Amino acid sequence: MMRRRAWITFCLAALCFGFLPALIRSEYFLNLFLMFFLYVTVAQSWNLLGGFTGQISLGHSAFFGTGALITRLIWTAGVPIVPALIAGSLSSVVLALLVGVPCLRMRSAYFPIGTLALAMIAQITVANLFPLPGSLSRGYLTGYSMLSRYYLALLVAMLTVAVVYWIVRSRTGLALVGIRDDEAAAEAMGVRTFKHKVFALMVSSWLVGLGGGIFAYHQVSYYYSAPFELSWSFLPTLTTFIGGLGTIAGPILGAACFLGLSEIFAISLGEVHLVVFAFTFILVVLFVPGGLMSISTKIRSLTARIARRATRV
Repeated sequence: MMRRRAWITFCLAALCFGFLPALIRSEYFLNLFLMFFLYVTVAQSWNLLGGFTGQISLGHSAFFGTGALITRLIWTAGVPIVPALIAGSLSSVVLALLVGVPCLRMRSAYFPIGTLALAMIAQITVANLFPLPGSLSRGYLTGYSMLSRYYLALLVAMLTVAVVYWIVRSRTGLALVGIRDDEAAAEAMGVRTFKHKVFALMVSSWLVGLGGGIFAYHQVSYYYSAPFELSWSFLPTLTTFIGGLGTIAGPILGAACFLGLSEIFAISLGEVHLVVFAFTFILVVLFVPGGLMSISTKIRSLTARIARRATRV
């Protein structure tokens, strides 16, 4: 029943977002929703590794940037965007296998530190290799369409949510949650913990690589090192913690709140909005440690308690 309800909600959301451009003509709002889809993709991909598997990664910007870099180079070389997007996401998986897998051997806080070092090295390397910004040529600018980018970003976001939901609901998902809760106990139960962590890392890097490809397809001009900036490592962590760690709806809610508050604070407060947003995040972590999703859970439990008392009376 819950699974059917989730898929119905998923399909309704896809239909609503699909018909949205017919109602909203403003490119500003289309761009805003595109960024929302991008944030959902990045946050949900991180949630699979950090929220459900318990492997807190601070190096997602390396996979995001690799997907963006390879997609941009292949696409501007004349290859259609879909094959370029696939190639870019697979390159992120290759990087995860080459560099990320050895980091999974690290225990405790060493895994986040190792992935953070990977992200910093990747950013410095790309900034040195590509010091000039990559701008689209006149031919690409002539055919630039916000609508095609909107729908491609929507497709990738829906694919990310569906893949994560399918994995979490499977036996593999149970193993991942077991690793998060108690890795030693899961291993004692016969779960091949390292194999499952590698699987989660590969899928997570593939999905965030798709998000990087969307970024590269969307931007007209940017420095190639921009997608490798550490903000793309901390953004999915923040949005997931705000929405609710280890839930499907949490990163979606967190992405909406993050984008909405960022726009409101940026317009009203200017540069000070970063400080205000950081303070807001601290308040959420202190007073709502389970994220915004925990509020709805508390409301449902309170409503059920009141209903039970009413029936007794």
